[in-house]
Amino acid sequence: MVFVVFTLSVLAFGSLGAISVFLKPLTLEFGWSRAETSLGYTVIALSTAVFGVFWGVIADKYGTRWFGVVAAIAMSTSLFLLSNQSSLLHFYSIYFVFGAFGAALATAPLFANVSFWFRNNPGLAIGITAAGGAVGQGIVPYLVAISIGANGWRSTYLIMAVVYVCIALPLAFLIRESPWREEVIQSGSDSERDFPLSEIEVVAWISVAVIFCCNCMSVPIVHLIPLLTDTGRSVEVASSVFLLLMLSGGLGRIMGGKLGDWIGALPTYMIMSLGQTFFVFWFPHIDSLPLLYFVAIFFGFTYSGVMSSLLMCTRMMVGARLAARAMSMTSFFGWVGMGMGGFIGGIMYDTYSNYIWSFSYASIMGTINLLILSLFYLRVRSKRKPKINSAVPPTRNPVLDPVGAE
Repeated sequence: MVFVVFTLSVLAFGSLGAISVFLKPLTLEFGWSRAETSLGYTVIALSTAVFGVFWGVIADKYGTRWFGVVAAIAMSTSLFLLSNQSSLLHFYSIYFVFGAFGAALATAPLFANVSFWFRNNPGLAIGITAAGGAVGQGIVPYLVAISIGANGWRSTYLIMAVVYVCIALPLAFLIRESPWREEVIQSGSDSERDFPLSEIEVVAWISVAVIFCCNCMSVPIVHLIPLLTDTGRSVEVASSVFLLLMLSGGLGRIMGGKLGDWIGALPTYMIMSLGQTFFVFWFPHIDSLPLLYFVAIFFGFTYSGVMSSLLMCTRMMVGARLAARAMSMTSFFGWVGMGMGGFIGGIMYDTYSNYIWSFSYASIMGTINLLILSLFYLRVRSKRKPKINSAVPPTRNPVLDPVGAE
């Protein structure tokens, strides 16, 4: 299950990241502005967000057995149609379908399912699964850049469609529901949840934080390659920086999940958020290619660690009965933030003719996210204070506490 959902994540998030490579060829051919073109990223993000909530409800009631099959068909068909697009309306409509019936099915509901296959070290399992998104956003845009140079953007979309259906569809038939989740779905109750805040409050806190968190990370995802090519670097060099960022992100997601098992999910989320907020600011201010690689590695590691620790928080704070809905709801606000960041980054470029304010905006959003997470941490701590003269010591909470805490 980890392997299957990892691979589907590679494909879903890979197409999302590839928009940054298609951005310049599309603007040159059709005369669209960068804000108009990057709005395609916003469309796919928002359609994934809205439909993800719907699919989360379905998953909690009926399971995720056929989610991968529908996602594989939708993603492949959308990429085929993109090879024949001729207007902004076509561009937005097709990416809407890709998000609503492809990415929305292949991400949050399947992440929730995978996470409940593991009672021990769920963070590591989640981290490996979520690493597919980072790997996909590195490898797919890199290969797309090579293909566009050799075959043009239309043929590249067509090649992607063929590759996607050949890889995704056979794997999708292997998806099975977690026995734990299946039992909870059939019984309609979950007696194993043990967390001091209600599930509604948990989802509310995470949802608010993740809007700003994803605003921060989406600016470089959409605009890093255009930023680097604007400064005279070839698209191959720019794509190599992006590839390194995402490959380090794959490691970041795995280590972020494992770190959540060690020190607690919420502290890990805060540490990783601090890293992405700091490193994102420097991209438009660096001329040295080795230094760009350095910043890309550390931004990729921390931004991706954010994603796995976010999923880990939801897994540990919400019971199996509502897991898919909770992950889909927090993902909804995450996708909203991703869409906002990509679009606002484009608007700021069109306004100032450079990316300095776009990446400064990203860092400001990351700072607000950190403030919200700090308040959330204090809120959970306040509800976990042991009673005075209590003879029973508090037990370790895997959301906040390290392994071995008493």
